Amino acid sequence: MAEYLTAEQAARRLGVSRQTLYAYVSRGLLRAVPAPDPRQSRYLAEAVEQLATTRRRGRKRKEVARATLDWGMPVLESAVTLIENSRLSYRGRDAVELSQTRSLEDAAALLWQMEQETAFPHAAPGNLKAYASLYSQLGMAPAGDTLLPLFAVAASEDPTSAWRHDPKMLAQGSGDLVRILTATALRQAPRSAPIHQQLADSWQVSPPGADLIRRALVLCADHELNASSFTARCVASTGASLKAAIIAALAALSGIKHGAMTTRVEQVWDGLDPDDVKGGLQRRLEAGETIPGFGHPLYPDGDVRARALLKPILPDFPQAARFVDAVRELTGAEPSIDFALVALRRHLQLPQGAAFLLFAIGRSTGWIAHALEQRASGQLIRPRAIYTGERP
Repeated sequence: MAEYLTAEQAARRLGVSRQTLYAYVSRGLLRAVPAPDPRQSRYLAEAVEQLATTRRRGRKRKEVARATLDWGMPVLESAVTLIENSRLSYRGRDAVELSQTRSLEDAAALLWQMEQETAFPHAAPGNLKAYASLYSQLGMAPAGDTLLPLFAVAASEDPTSAWRHDPKMLAQGSGDLVRILTATALRQAPRSAPIHQQLADSWQVSPPGADLIRRALVLCADHELNASSFTARCVASTGASLKAAIIAALAALSGIKHGAMTTRVEQVWDGLDPDDVKGGLQRRLEAGETIPGFGHPLYPDGDVRARALLKPILPDFPQAARFVDAVRELTGAEPSIDFALVALRRHLQLPQGAAFLLFAIGRSTGWIAHALEQRASGQLIRPRAIYTGERP
């Protein structure tokens, strides 16, 4: 189980005053977690130790760089998303609360700071002949494998190019990118219906299931500087189009440590005996293997996105509930959004790969938000490497 320190203990461990400790929290260097007593806060011992180690390293640039890139210190300013005190917020709005009633289009308008009606007009993107010709020939290829190339063919660079300054065209171009990405995931022509309804219709899901899809999309909309969002920012900083930023982000998302984590969860789930879930997981741990889809460094008390998505699912899905209970009992870890998306896919009997598609479509709104913010800053992201090879 996670170990927590009081403010006094954390300050003593860091060798600073409590006022300096609170300054660390305000600067985002440390997160305060609510304690049972609402008048107090507590601090994850592991995070305090990480900060203490970073301070000891002082000006050793090599160590500071490594810590920064590995769940470490903040590397750039952003007003898009905040992860703090086990809460996720989009521009100051609680993401879990938004997911209860709002659509992905609502979340996108908030993240992009644009009018929803402008970004997502009633008219769908035009007929895309080259794309239509291509997707009709793909046969049974997995949708996750064809998402990036289909999107690259279907989407246009022009409406969201960096040299365009018409805010209406930029807004509609951004919305069109999300609609086109949805169309390429479903291998159909772009539509103007709400994104969650397009997915529900294509996958033949009931209205309650469509509502769960809506929630999942909103909960996936953004997650600060994850690997794919940072990739999108790097590409946008060069002056590339938003289409280019999404293509790069999709490539990053395909990795098994990111969006394709859902594939690993599916494989472990498939290998479990439904009558001996705990035993199967224990044998996996004894063999030195991990259980993907559980635990998250930014949520010591459990991923709030997964908790929100699983809450309406687990009572009607005992197999998933047994999975969660077994991992909790064996390791103390809570499910992440990756596990929750796979549980949703299985609960609604969606096609294989749908968990990844939900992740990609939802997160595309965050990629655009980060790309727009980076573009507005005018800053090229160009860090320096600490050379460790043979010198001339």
